[in-house]
Amino acid sequence: MNQQGKRMAIVAGGGPAPGINTVIGAATIKAILGGSEVIGILDGFKWIMHGNIDHIMPLTIDSVSRIHFRGGSHIGIARDNPTKNEKHLENAVTSLLRLNVDRLITIGGDDTSFSCYKLSEQSRGRIRTVHVPKTIDNDLNLPLHGNTFGFQTARHTGTTIVRDLMVDAKTTSRWYFVVTMGRKVGHLALGIGKAAGATLTLIPEEFGGKTIKLKTIVDTLVGSIVKRMSYGVPHGVAVLAEGLVEIIDPQDLTDAGAPDERDAHGNLRIAEVNIADIIKIKVQGELKRLGIRTTVVSKNVGYELRCTDPIPQDMEYTRDLGYYAAKFLEEGGSGAMVSIEDDHFKPLPLAEIMDPKTGKTSVRVVDIQGDRYRIARQYMIRLTRKDFEDLHELAKYAATAGMTPDQFREQYGYVVENEPAPIQLLP
Repeated sequence: MNQQGKRMAIVAGGGPAPGINTVIGAATIKAILGGSEVIGILDGFKWIMHGNIDHIMPLTIDSVSRIHFRGGSHIGIARDNPTKNEKHLENAVTSLLRLNVDRLITIGGDDTSFSCYKLSEQSRGRIRTVHVPKTIDNDLNLPLHGNTFGFQTARHTGTTIVRDLMVDAKTTSRWYFVVTMGRKVGHLALGIGKAAGATLTLIPEEFGGKTIKLKTIVDTLVGSIVKRMSYGVPHGVAVLAEGLVEIIDPQDLTDAGAPDERDAHGNLRIAEVNIADIIKIKVQGELKRLGIRTTVVSKNVGYELRCTDPIPQDMEYTRDLGYYAAKFLEEGGSGAMVSIEDDHFKPLPLAEIMDPKTGKTSVRVVDIQGDRYRIARQYMIRLTRKDFEDLHELAKYAATAGMTPDQFREQYGYVVENEPAPIQLLP
């Protein structure tokens, strides 16, 4: 134990992401070499927010020196939220003080960063805090559009899965609808779909944050299937961000049999809404109406990505983050999020990065006017404005759907309304 007899604690909140163990290991080793004792708070805030201090784990150099190779969390993880109840927040602070903790590292996404911020406030300087941003959704607003840890590993693993499904789709002449994680944003879906060269990728950002009808998603996918079949290609893979659930008319989801269940942070439990199957059934119904026969298979890709072993890029990145977090606290810092800008540590004060509307850290969305997204659209096979301007192409698609060109335009013309402007490289 260090000369003051104080401890540093580490807690992980939210959902798993590749690299958590590397942060834990790097921070633990740095703190111990600096003369501190380190403990892991088991299962997020689940126990300490109720005043239970029995669920802890002593962390030593020997116990953490090789955990960086593995996915998951050495100290567990949970979504329990101490900020929902003033008593729970008070209990969490009191529990940490009873454990002789004067420094706390939180690992998590936007909800956990908010918990870190409120704990720092509640402790009134008695506990110094620092947050390490973690989420495969990649939706925290880091400097220079830096990635949150776990994103690159999740994209790598997801791309491998979609690549294999693309081979299967071609081999068996079928379509796959692959739903990937991404509660409010489409970074992961777009990253996977673009890297794999999927037929098309649908993300919530392309609809401008507006509530849309389930029919819009269905018609977009049917339009893509019809377009492919018009050129003699009876297969494809569509990647869908699960965050589409958040913008679809709730009544449409209810009518489709989806439950309305929410977690401790008030977020819709997207895992309880089997959006892949809902969309598949609706698309199959529309194709049947058009007289088009094809097999559609739904696939959820999420849990396979969260606890996979991190790739070297994430292992190196999270080792840096863990070191910076422990070093920041060691030097007396508090109330900040760890980030790296131009290969140098940059603390982001939590008080400054909170969204005044939500009281939480601001969410970074995909810029659909940016070149990254617009280039992705160039390689997607989906209906475009040009398809409706070219009478020859329009007639071809209409014939495949058993419609007249005017009927096809009336049915599917609206799905191109949000198409971004083409890239213009030269003035």
